[in-house]
Amino acid sequence: MPEPSFAELLASCTRTALKLEFRDQYMTDDPGYVAWQAGDLDQAVREYAGWTDTARSATERGIQMKRVRVISEPVSDYIAFEHAVTSRANVAAGETIRWVPRARLSAVALPGNDVWVFDESTLQFIFFAGDGQFVGNEVSTDPDVVKLCLQAFEAVWERGIDHDDYSIAL
Repeated sequence: MPEPSFAELLASCTRTALKLEFRDQYMTDDPGYVAWQAGDLDQAVREYAGWTDTARSATERGIQMKRVRVISEPVSDYIAFEHAVTSRANVAAGETIRWVPRARLSAVALPGNDVWVFDESTLQFIFFAGDGQFVGNEVSTDPDVVKLCLQAFEAVWERGIDHDDYSIAL
């Protein structure tokens, strides 16, 4: 039986959808990133309209969506792009976003990959190649792995800076 998709996991979620992100660069051929690089922030935000609708639908049905981005400083161009679109693409949809400089996390045990945690019971790991291209997903309900990811999320979240309070110097 195939693993459930992100859309299926989010649809079956009843309380929380938490995401830990660790990469300083994702898919650089992403149309939103390309538009931002060309100086068109409005187009970059429009490229994320599908995500904004998805997140808004979840938050409107009561799902608490929290995302924390672990970043290197000074930030990469890709992180600067993410920061530029976050207010209009993520926060506008009801997500709560925090940014955490990697240097704040030296003593925190972290999972090896980006991960969504749904209702404190189901994980979806997201795998990327070295160049930031999406490779695949893996779903887990292993209680020990869920516990690790929840503890990591909480530790990282506590050290995070709210999106509205985090600024990037370019």
